[in-house]
Amino acid sequence: MISDTFWKHRKAFLYFFLLASCLFSKEIAAEETPSTLTACDIQLGPCTKVKEALTVTLDIIPKPVKAMKELTFRLTLTGRELSDNPHIDLSMPGMDMGPNRVLMARVGNNTYEGQGVIVKCPSGRRTWKATVSLPDAGVMDFVFDVLY
Repeated sequence: MISDTFWKHRKAFLYFFLLASCLFSKEIAAEETPSTLTACDIQLGPCTKVKEALTVTLDIIPKPVKAMKELTFRLTLTGRELSDNPHIDLSMPGMDMGPNRVLMARVGNNTYEGQGVIVKCPSGRRTWKATVSLPDAGVMDFVFDVLY
């Protein structure tokens, strides 16, 4: 049985695990450098991708998007309804960061929101990937830079 202390401090344990994963992860593959993957300037505003008949827009607020701050992730979908709520997995391209999932809840017509934190990697890398999992519609990756 997990102690009450663990549950009270689970955020601290998660941040520690994610930071440790960043320190001891593998190098980025040559074909996946941050400069070749960054396709979303989340600091300027929302980013949009289209897959078949589904358009997905990701926004992260507040701006500027900074590491180690509580952030609101917002997904807006057009083109079709989902059978269940989506979720977002946060990672660094080419690095095993451990689990960092943002659970989304419907807040309006085809709009979903969730809370999460992007950790600061001691290596200094600032490029992150949000893998949006859409029930019955697959996944979409949004790659962006955060500020420290």
